[in-house]
Amino acid sequence: MRKFSCLIITLSDLECDYINARSCCSKLNKWVIPELVGHTIVTVLMLISLHWFIFLLNLPVATWNIYRFIMVPSGNMGVFDPTEIHNRGQLKSHMKEAMIKLGFHLLCFFMYLY
Repeated sequence: MRKFSCLIITLSDLECDYINARSCCSKLNKWVIPELVGHTIVTVLMLISLHWFIFLLNLPVATWNIYRFIMVPSGNMGVFDPTEIHNRGQLKSHMKEAMIKLGFHLLCFFMYLY
C-alpha cells in the first residue's frame, strides 16, 4: 500500500508543479512492472489454491494492469509519459485510478487478515 500512497503524493506534486513531468513519470514507471508481476502472481496463486472469491475479486485488477501495460503506444516512455500526462485529463484519471487501487488494496488487506 505504500506504493499507492507514494503514487498519489507524486501525482499531486506534479499537479501543483512541485516536480517536473519527466521526473514524476520516471518515478512512477519504475513501479509499473513490479505491480503487474506481483498482482498477477497473487491472482494465479488464488486460482491454484482454489480461493474462488478472492480470485474473482483480483482478476479484473490484474487484467486492467496487463491491458494498461500492453496498450502503451510505441514511442512513449511507459504507462506514464511526460509529454502526454497533462493532455486530455490524464493526470486526473491517473489520480483516480491510484485512489481506487489504494481502496482496493486496503479492502484486500483486511480480507486477507480474516
